[in-house]
Amino acid sequence: MDDVGLHRGNDISRTLIQAIQGSRIAIIVFSENYADSTYCLDELVKILECQESDGQFILPVFYDVYHSDVRRQTGSFGAAIAKHEEKFKDDLSKVEKWKRALHRAANFTGFVFDGKKYEHELIGKIVEVVSREIKRVALHVADYPIGLESQVSEVKSLIFSDGYDGVHMVGIHGNGGSGKTTIAHAIYNLIANGFESICFLENVRENSYKHGLVYLQNMLLSNVFERKNLKSTSFDQGISTIKHWLQQKRILLILDDVDKPEQLQALAGKPDWFGRGTRVIVTTRDKYLLESHGIERIYEMENSNSESNISTASDGKDNGDQLGEKNHFPRTSQ
Repeated sequence: MDDVGLHRGNDISRTLIQAIQGSRIAIIVFSENYADSTYCLDELVKILECQESDGQFILPVFYDVYHSDVRRQTGSFGAAIAKHEEKFKDDLSKVEKWKRALHRAANFTGFVFDGKKYEHELIGKIVEVVSREIKRVALHVADYPIGLESQVSEVKSLIFSDGYDGVHMVGIHGNGGSGKTTIAHAIYNLIANGFESICFLENVRENSYKHGLVYLQNMLLSNVFERKNLKSTSFDQGISTIKHWLQQKRILLILDDVDKPEQLQALAGKPDWFGRGTRVIVTTRDKYLLESHGIERIYEMENSNSESNISTASDGKDNGDQLGEKNHFPRTSQ
């Protein structure tokens, strides 16, 4: 429990830091007086550090406060920050860190309570989300793979090279048997908790040939929306359904073993199909397939005759830039 007994001295206690680090999920309740507490703000900074390093799942609750007040530090949050700026005028870097943390946390998908409905309804929805996260099972990764840790680190650097905003697509290119799927599994296990919804579609090439593109579209929808009966009967209807339902969701979508452009067109045609902060990872043996789809961030497996493992566009642009996104942290409202 985070009670007054944990607050000794000027910093949050080691006990509380360990509790935050050992948690898979952080529920942040932004209330009117939240920003008055330097302890709450320090906790928030630590939570976001854990989210970035360990993929901790963050669920903000805006309890009788405006989402924009938290993000832009206006209203009661602006008044509290102004007091902190006066109090810590000799160390404004501390206050700037709190402001960045508030802005970033407010961009995660969460819940809003404005008093118009019963609290128990909100609590029920929170429990539903947390239960779903707890049930998530890690994907199998080959035992003792050589060099996997460094490879995963490099791919992660591509995925989040410009922060957490925008909608970015990353490719993993290599020959058959080079370990692309193993890296995709490891990346999934590492960062999946940081997303509102996830979908790992394995064997896209094989399933496309056996069952067709509409089957893959329905697999994507059923993975993201477990309790909704969302099905399409045609390629074009599938695209419309995916765009309609996913535009407000920050998801992690991994498409493994893609070999045809129509597969990408059916499942991840354009960045504006998805909510801010979405990441799409594509593994393939065909580098041209990635480039023709506008995927500029590409990780080359070591056996793919590449001088460098990481390939990006020279101008630094990516799919997020094509959407006109700025590099803030992602989030929409649920």
